[in-house]
Amino acid sequence: MTKHQKRLSVPKTWPVERKTETFTVKAGAGPHGEEGVPLVVLLRDVLGYVDSTKEARYALSEDAILVNGQPINDEQRPIGIFDIIAFPGREEYYRVFPDEGGRLALTEIDAEAAQSRLGKIDNKQQVPGGDTQLTLHDGTNVLVEDGAEYSTSDSIVIDNDDKSIVAHFPYEEGALVTAIRGNHGGKIGEVETIDVTPGSGSNTVTVDTEDGGFETIEEYVVVIDENFTGDDE
Repeated sequence: MTKHQKRLSVPKTWPVERKTETFTVKAGAGPHGEEGVPLVVLLRDVLGYVDSTKEARYALSEDAILVNGQPINDEQRPIGIFDIIAFPGREEYYRVFPDEGGRLALTEIDAEAAQSRLGKIDNKQQVPGGDTQLTLHDGTNVLVEDGAEYSTSDSIVIDNDDKSIVAHFPYEEGALVTAIRGNHGGKIGEVETIDVTPGSGSNTVTVDTEDGGFETIEEYVVVIDENFTGDDE
């Protein structure tokens, strides 16, 4: 299987120039599905820390780069929304966050913020033993004893070391959200209304923003708080 991907056909969320060269690196298997950006693309095309895949492999072999608190040795590892990328030797830490237009961008954060990450609850189910398993947008599973307070489309913040929940943001009217897909990707505002669609159709959400607001489907928004916008940096 080829390790290359045509630039013109990469997802719109990828932060790459499409017409400079024909090919870029193809994402490997892992979280975030097809929208995940290969780590080497961020290192080379966004941060400029390496000039080639060979240099990226060397840096990764030295455990110089952590993703969500774990050393990574695969330059094709998909990186996606809300992942934390850390360079301990440089004392540099970044959160993946959508910019205006929905393209993935790196927001610089401090070392304390890099110890945890945000996740949107995509599914919850009871597992043998009585615990509830919360499945997040990147495939991470978190077990809780009592799942009654958590709902799909809520967001939680989990510790990168032990996956303990350190914060919970319910999906409800008045919640602060960001759009991660669609025509309004990257916009931030407060949920004004949530309209439940009968049947199997997607629910819609109206979001109030400083420039007037927008409407989208709820799969395209994620609940955050002001610490995740980058405005406090």
